[in-house]
Formats: sequence, structure tokens, C-alpha cells
Amino acid sequence: MKTKFVIIVPARFGSSRYRGKPLVKILGKEMVIRVADICKKVSGLKNLFVATDSKKIAKVVSDNGYKYLMTSSRCLTGTDRVAEAAMKIKSDIYINVQGDEPTINPVDIKKVISAKIKFPNHVICGYDKVHGFENPKNINLPKVVVNSKSELIYISRALVPGTKKENQKISYNKQVCIYAFNKIQLKKFYLYKKKSNTEKIEDIEILRFFDLNIKVKMIKLNSNSVAVDELKDVKKAEKIILKKKLV
Repeated sequence: MKTKFVIIVPARFGSSRYRGKPLVKILGKEMVIRVADICKKVSGLKNLFVATDSKKIAKVVSDNGYKYLMTSSRCLTGTDRVAEAAMKIKSDIYINVQGDEPTINPVDIKKVISAKIKFPNHVICGYDKVHGFENPKNINLPKVVVNSKSELIYISRALVPGTKKENQKISYNKQVCIYAFNKIQLKKFYLYKKKSNTEKIEDIEILRFFDLNIKVKMIKLNSNSVAVDELKDVKKAEKIILKKKLV
């Protein structure tokens, strides 16, 4: 029996760092639509949804031929928004592709889906090396530490892993915001109804799964992508899109 999956793109209008971010134009096209265009290559239109609390975003999504689900403005994180949307959709696997990843590679989404089928009891998340054009000290770039089983040990905005040796060279890894869940995992996350203590400090939602005692399998990707966290990231994303001829 074939495993059914859907992709849900959470898109909140009132981001604390960048209000109206999903609608920012990247080479003339709204960012949320660029993300949807990428996701469609994997899921098709039928199994793709944008989860939003904004009628403005919903209209843009609908005008571009995509489906949307209205969610509460009280959702604590993108994963809470995906969980709320998932309650209305029957599926085996729910893929969360963040709405601020306009240069994500469809191949990477497929890798995360395959990993979820292989490891159904784990939450799946992508990671990649911190590339030369990125600054590992950037607090908008969550760094990940994994064990020998490729399970997440910790994720932080700080430089991790750390070292007491002054000249030791460290290759840092960053989170790539493609996640895979089943409905039970999403329900547990949502019903927690608050951010865990560490999640609140770091402002990184995947840390909540530590408190829920759910293991996170990290899947190595070759993303070479950039998340749009600030206005200055738009130019970086446009440069990558033009270089990869993704226009």
C-alpha cells in the first residue's frame, strides 16, 4: 500500500522579525508562491496546502491556483500551524516546508519523505553544512549537533558544538526547515499548548520534541539554500535563484 503524504506550508503574516514576510516579492513573485511552486513539483496540487492566519495571504495563494487552510492567529509556531491544519486532512505523513525557504531543492523534500517512510517513529528534519556564503555566528541560523545514529542531540542559535581549543577548526551544520511528522506526533506537539523552556529560550520549535520524548532523525541534505529571515536575505535568495535558473 502506497504511503500518502501531504505538504503543508505554514505562512504567518505577523512575523515578529519580518511582518508580512510570506508576501515579500522575490524577483517579482511572492515568496509563499515561490515555495508552493517548488513543493508542487513533489506533491502536485492535490496534496499541497498553505496554512495561514491571513486573508491577504489566502487571497494571493488562491489567486495563484493553490489551496489554503485558515488557521488560528494564536498558533505558537509554524509546526503548531501545520498541526492545526493536519486535523482537517487525512494523510499518513505530513511534510512541513517553511514558507521562508524560496530556494529549497525539491530533491531534498523527497529525501525527507523517504526518511519518514523508513523511520516512521521519528520526527524527520533536514540539515546541511554551513556554506561559505553564510556566517555560522548568525543567530538566525540554527546550528545542529547529531549523534552517530543521525539523531538530534541539540540545536542552537549559538555556535555548537563548542570547543575549549582556540585554534580547533569546526565544521558547523545548520538546520534546513523541512520536517516530516505523523498525525500522532503533531497532535502531541500541539496539545502541549506552550513552548518548552528550552524552545522558548532558543526560539526553535523542534526543541519541544525533546520534552515530548520523541526522537528526531536528521537527514543530510545538499540544499545550498537560504532562508529569508531578514530583508537583506531577499537579495541572497534572488542571487541563488538566478544562479540556479529557478526563475
